Amino acid sequence: MPMYRKSLLILLLILIAVAGGTYYGCYTQEKEAVQLDVAANPAVQQGGTEKGAEITVYVTGAINKPGVVTVKEGARTADAVNACGGLLPTADAEKVNMAQVLKDGQQVRVPEKAGAETAAAAKSGNANPAAKSSTSSKAAPSGTVNINTASAEELDTLPGIGPAMAQRIIEFRETEGAFTAIEDIKRVKGIGEAKFEKMKDKICI
Repeated sequence: MPMYRKSLLILLLILIAVAGGTYYGCYTQEKEAVQLDVAANPAVQQGGTEKGAEITVYVTGAINKPGVVTVKEGARTADAVNACGGLLPTADAEKVNMAQVLKDGQQVRVPEKAGAETAAAAKSGNANPAAKSSTSSKAAPSGTVNINTASAEELDTLPGIGPAMAQRIIEFRETEGAFTAIEDIKRVKGIGEAKFEKMKDKICI
């Protein structure tokens, strides 16, 4: 083989080796770059979809379905309320910040409107005995004072009962409940047998 052909073949082999080495180096760098990107982005490792974090909150009060619910991180009070079926008609939404961002483990309580709880209790028969007595007791016989419903001024008209004692009777009703018999008035501090004898014909329940 002539010398120039042998030199040409050697030069060609060198060029092929250089080109192959360059290609391999670029391929290796590109592969490492892709691996770094995957490691830096867990969402890619999980199939290219990133699942948002979730939090758990406890919703109570005037709610259709109170209980523990799971919502997305960054959710607001309104989202948790809707997840529980929404507000009851008796809910006082103005006392709750529906735009507040929730935190994991937080409790949200939606209060009822003023008077709603009392109305519900009265409907179910659980109202305060004194309150029930004031609305359901019979009218007092003529000339007598109903000690369950009388005002301080009306109680003050009874023998031996002044303004201070009248107020004491009202306070007793509020704390102990309605009188079930006229004799129960003797349980009020300051009213003994003698004072009761003076007023017993002028009081009723």
